Amino acid sequence: METNKTSEPKSNGVTNGGARIVVDDDDEVLSPTDLSEMLAEGTKESHDRAENCQFVKDFLRGRISRELFKRGTAALYFVYSALEEEIEKNEDHPHIAPIYFPEELHRRDALARDLEYFYGEDWESQISLTAGTKPYVDRIHEVGQKDPVLLVAHSYTRYMGDLSGGQILKKVAQRALKLPSTGEGLNFYQFEGIHSHKGFKQLYRSRMNELELDAETKERIVDESNRTFGFNMMVFTELEEFGKTIKEEVQDAGFGHGHAEIMEGGDINKCPYYATKMAISGNPTHACQLAMMLLRHPPCQVALAAWVALLAGFTAWYLV
Repeated sequence: METNKTSEPKSNGVTNGGARIVVDDDDEVLSPTDLSEMLAEGTKESHDRAENCQFVKDFLRGRISRELFKRGTAALYFVYSALEEEIEKNEDHPHIAPIYFPEELHRRDALARDLEYFYGEDWESQISLTAGTKPYVDRIHEVGQKDPVLLVAHSYTRYMGDLSGGQILKKVAQRALKLPSTGEGLNFYQFEGIHSHKGFKQLYRSRMNELELDAETKERIVDESNRTFGFNMMVFTELEEFGKTIKEEVQDAGFGHGHAEIMEGGDINKCPYYATKMAISGNPTHACQLAMMLLRHPPCQVALAAWVALLAGFTAWYLV
């Protein structure tokens, strides 16, 4: 793939040790053997399964209670405490040092602030490591102690996900739970040390691709990343089961005419964005579906009427 080169590199907005890290902002030329590409390709199915589990789908639709969100925040606290403890122990490891960004990425302290917001000053006495989260935490400690290179998989899967899909979850949670616009309760999703998520992710992938790893080790990292998705799904399943026991009424997400509302009961086939995507791909069923949905909206009806009138006028002029 050809890329256009600029005369000067652009800053990605990341600071490290007080100095601004500068990388070329153009698209990188990647190889199928680059670790980032292998991870993207090798975890597609796991990623899709995680995104389509019921807990995540309900969350994205704004169907999450305050109590369930608190439980999820507590689970993340234990996961990131383990991950960052092991990363700190191995910060000088040749495969960890190049992707060691504690000021930019580490989430434990941010999660502690969120838990204090939700539970109060004695939050530590109110949370505990659950059965659904414990295997995840145990695995992180195991690889940190016995096979630190596999921390690359855990770090990449968690932090890059937080900088991508996590930002969508932040907006959904803020609206659904009516959290303050000043960010209380959502510190986990706010990366104060990163001014450009896109630039930082590019830098992180570049550093990861430069790690000196043989093919077998890269495959082990991909396998561990798939395993990480499995652990996350265990946490989601536990939260989903707990959610069934909560009597607290889920607050109205208040999305107005946003995506969640138009989903009409959660059927993705009724989502206009999904229908548009399928129509563009040449699917006639979704093309008809898209047309019918658009016709149900008054602004579209007015636009259609105007277009028909214009066409009629043009036809009359042509016949004359």
